[in-house]
Amino acid sequence: MATSSESSEKSESFLRKRRGDPLVSDGLSHDSCSETVQDEDSTKYDKKVGVSLQTGTYWLTRIVLLRAIAFIYFVAFTVAYNQNKQLIGEKGLMPCKDYLRSVKRYVGGKIGIAALAYTPSVLWFMDWNDMDANLDGIALAGMALSGFVLIVGSANMIIMGVLWILYHSIVNVGQLWYSFGWESQLLETGFLGIFLCPLWSLSPLPRRCPPSLVSIWTFRWLIVRIMLGAGLIKIRGDRCWRELTCMDYHYETQPVPNPMSYYMHHSPWWFHRFETLSNHFIELVVPFFTFMGRRMCMVNGVLQILFQVALIISGNLSFLNWLTIVPSLACFDDASLAFLFRRSGRSRQTLLQIQTEEASGLKPPPSKGMLIRRVLNVSLGILVAYLSVPVVLNLLSSRQVMNTSFDPLRIVNTYGAFGSVTKERTEVVFQGTLSVNHTGEDVIWEEYEFLCKPGALDRRPCLISPYHYRLDWLMWFAAFQTYEQSEWVIHIAGRLLANDSTILSLMGHNPFRDREKPRWIRGEHFRYKFTRPGSASAAQGKWWVRKRIGPYFPPVNLDGLRNYFQSRNWPLPSTY
Repeated sequence: MATSSESSEKSESFLRKRRGDPLVSDGLSHDSCSETVQDEDSTKYDKKVGVSLQTGTYWLTRIVLLRAIAFIYFVAFTVAYNQNKQLIGEKGLMPCKDYLRSVKRYVGGKIGIAALAYTPSVLWFMDWNDMDANLDGIALAGMALSGFVLIVGSANMIIMGVLWILYHSIVNVGQLWYSFGWESQLLETGFLGIFLCPLWSLSPLPRRCPPSLVSIWTFRWLIVRIMLGAGLIKIRGDRCWRELTCMDYHYETQPVPNPMSYYMHHSPWWFHRFETLSNHFIELVVPFFTFMGRRMCMVNGVLQILFQVALIISGNLSFLNWLTIVPSLACFDDASLAFLFRRSGRSRQTLLQIQTEEASGLKPPPSKGMLIRRVLNVSLGILVAYLSVPVVLNLLSSRQVMNTSFDPLRIVNTYGAFGSVTKERTEVVFQGTLSVNHTGEDVIWEEYEFLCKPGALDRRPCLISPYHYRLDWLMWFAAFQTYEQSEWVIHIAGRLLANDSTILSLMGHNPFRDREKPRWIRGEHFRYKFTRPGSASAAQGKWWVRKRIGPYFPPVNLDGLRNYFQSRNWPLPSTY
């Protein structure tokens, strides 16, 4: 047994070695409900170095969270780079320049605090003479920064803050194309990611800035709200969720099915009932596991991730499900995520060293910077708690609304999905003809194809998640509205009449490529259903069968659309 003097000498020797690189803790790096006793239940053992890996710390969790957030940002900015010019650019369907001008008029004709509060975006301060270059610049900068974080697994508050501002700048001028809940969810997730990081350091394990437990709990609170919002809106919404029949329709009628949707749709009835019950359990019961200690919190994390993976496999729901996995990762501490890191890797070895030093009680007094950081962490908790009040009241309300923001910066939001499930799938199909007389008996109508949404009966459903085709998604909504409610559909028709390359880049097939322009365009309304496995249609290689409902909009030509375009201040298609 070592004597007390020997122990003292070893401690002094160790302190002399560490004096040049003191370890400072903000006191919030450990879960207050976690024990640091070294036993089999609370720790895992690294056989190679003989040091226990403690529970209740989140250094590795931070690395995983930052990489996950960066991955979603990278996908989102890639989608923006590839599609923004066609949707909100100079020649887009809804130019953001026109939107900014309307906001400017609304707030009194000046670009000031009122304009920024109404539409927070750096585009206010950029040259509007080349909006396409502005949009591309924002998207490319976002791709570069998020790619860097994804590769190195570390970031600072500056990088994460810039990413948040850049995506805010796109979403707030994206209008209809960026009007869905996952945009606000990414902005909230990205905002929380800012506070995971040190201010300046790019070290994956910055010793002077341990992950704050407050920050970890803001992510946990996010996944709780996402799931409860989704579950409650279903129970209060479509009766098929209460009758356990919604999954009889969902796979066939969801916005953009994938190949697996076909097979999931034809599952036995009892399996669909099981799916619906499982959905209710995971969305309405499992979130409360978050507050039941470490093990139950991890059970919640595992179930939520498996649930999202099942949704990813069964449909193309943009990056929504990938994004929902991110806050679930905060349910795991370093001990539970260690398997993701090589045993001899630098991150894991550094963490083991940090935990050994902390277990020895070698904690110098906090520096001024760490005290400021502690105040910042507490302030974050207070801010999220304050902004959560209307969100919680909305969850408790019988008039619950989903995917709504109560503050212009979208820091804390309400969420939900599929409160109602459509029972039939309808599609709008654009058709064009070269015939001078569209009413003639010999007229031949040729169909356009979108990049992903159902069209040709023998085309296999696409598989694109987490990527996202925004126009295809909006066409799903247009199909159960009228063209008067979705005037942008007529805008597309006019652009197709001009063989406009900007819009055609969003289409999968142009029947008039390398030919003269179509003289007429019409929209046809069809009801689509999956073919039955083993049927004659399926044997012919068809995934879908369809039945014509009627015209969605009548045949139109450029001359006939002239007044329509002018009344809406749209440039005439022939001028593009």
